[in-house]
Amino acid sequence: MRPDQYQNKEEYVHAVFSSIAHRYDFLNTALSFNQDKYWRKFAVKLTGLGTGGQGLDVCCGTGMLTLELAKAAGLNGHVTGLDFCADMLAVARENVGKSPYRKVIELVEGNAVNLPFPDNTFDCATIGFALRNVPDIRKTIDEMRRVVKPGGKVVSLELAKPGMPLFKQLYYFYFNCVVPVLGRLGVGLNGPYNWLPESLKKYPHQSEIKNIFADAGLTGACYYELTGGIVAVHVGEK
Repeated sequence: MRPDQYQNKEEYVHAVFSSIAHRYDFLNTALSFNQDKYWRKFAVKLTGLGTGGQGLDVCCGTGMLTLELAKAAGLNGHVTGLDFCADMLAVARENVGKSPYRKVIELVEGNAVNLPFPDNTFDCATIGFALRNVPDIRKTIDEMRRVVKPGGKVVSLELAKPGMPLFKQLYYFYFNCVVPVLGRLGVGLNGPYNWLPESLKKYPHQSEIKNIFADAGLTGACYYELTGGIVAVHVGEK
């Protein structure tokens, strides 16, 4: 699986996630040394979503961040998960179906750069480990801001670029050399997990993403670096 086999980034990303959907959750947890659960809880806390609220999870994938939002919204709330990959949504439906929050979660097939929702619909909007994969970062943030109510939060949980000497070198060795091998062993395919380090190389630094949040009209735009700066959570208010 090579990027040059596809017409554009969106088509390639769709193929990547279709091919790894069946092992995505297991590998996320294994490759992050179980830190992914903590990262999602932290991101949802920043949304401010409370009991009875309405949340949107953009590029929801297998629904793990969607489920975390549902825990915050409670059984009287409503959470929508949206993704453009049917194979990932199929896994999400399995995950949601096993949850006590299955009745408050709706899964929708759609595109992050053209959200199929009216303005001012949700109390918050999240995107987890997907902003670096969308065809247009600014358009995605604009769309998330559009569908959030005034006073609502837009939150992104994403891989970042650590700055600490030594730790940075160790991390990039693991990320660039070890992760693709483990990913290949995990899914039985050569290529999909090569995209992970490649996508981060092309992704803006967390300080630049903060500026995109601010330029999109989100107030108080800021970010939090977690686990030595290997991930960052961005937040801004409409």
